[in-house]
Amino acid sequence: MGLLETTISGRKRRSNHAHVVAELGRGIVSGKIPEGSLLPGDAELSARFGVSRTVLREAMKTLAAKRLVEAKAKVGTRVLDKASWNFFDPDVLGWRFESGLDYEFIEHLAEMRMALEPAAAAAASLRASSDDIIALYAIAAKFDDLSHTPETIANVDLEFHLAIARMSGNPFMRSASALIEAALAISFQLSSPAASPEMIDEVANNHLKIAHAIASRDPQKAIAAMRHVIDVGKSRIRNSFEVPLPA
Repeated sequence: MGLLETTISGRKRRSNHAHVVAELGRGIVSGKIPEGSLLPGDAELSARFGVSRTVLREAMKTLAAKRLVEAKAKVGTRVLDKASWNFFDPDVLGWRFESGLDYEFIEHLAEMRMALEPAAAAAASLRASSDDIIALYAIAAKFDDLSHTPETIANVDLEFHLAIARMSGNPFMRSASALIEAALAISFQLSSPAASPEMIDEVANNHLKIAHAIASRDPQKAIAAMRHVIDVGKSRIRNSFEVPLPA
């Protein structure tokens, strides 16, 4: 289940392994479990979560793979500094999202989207097949529906941007899809374009411009159109904050 779907539905994974990973991961990312601290021993954690040591060890391996913790012989399992955390990991992004949204986080996310998605659009304009472009136009057409809810328009938005990542032909672009999903989850929560017919129309037109640029095989137009969509989304989210933000 992705971040956007989890945000919309409120459902979370329930296995013992997932529960331990989520509870510890959420605690680390939120700062409740400080960077540099040692986690309690296996016996204490097994008792706390009511799981076997086998489940606990697998959970620790998962957290280590996300670069949240590191186990050392005769030392224990230490929480790594934030600089080591894998923010491309969907779970880490999700826990950061749950710990509270702030201007800096939104700005950093928008910076990463601006670095990756215009390049993906440019690559798609050069590599996409005719079938790819037809499929992209079909997705773009789904925006043009004044009955959209925040949930439905967020799902179409995600489908559109992930399609471009696939069309780029670059596996690294596809691997960064969690960033796109995080941005759309924030949009869903704070300021959805489904709020008015005018905003739905604007979003539909802006995404159609991206499709047109890719179909015309024009990388520079594709870059400009994608940058505009990201800027509009960032401005809409920024305006949803009640406290004035720095320029």
